[in-house]
Amino acid sequence: MMTPSQQYLQQLTEEIRLTPLEYLPMLLSIVKSYRESVILKPAADSFRQGWQETVAGDLYPMDGLWDGIEAD
Repeated sequence: MMTPSQQYLQQLTEEIRLTPLEYLPMLLSIVKSYRESVILKPAADSFRQGWQETVAGDLYPMDGLWDGIEAD
C-alpha cells in the first residue's frame, strides 16, 4: 500500500510525463516558484532581507499599510 506522499509523487510524475516537451521549461519554472513561495526562509535570512530593505530606504509608513484593504 502506498503512502499519501508516494501517491502524490506518482501523480506528479505522471502529469510531468504527459506534458509536451516544449512546455517542460515553463512547468519547471512554475514548480520552482511555487516551492520558493511556500517554504519559509530561516529567520536569520528574513531578518537580513528586512534590514537590507530598511537600510536601502525601502520603507512604507505605518498609516498607509491598510490602505485599499476592506475589512468585513
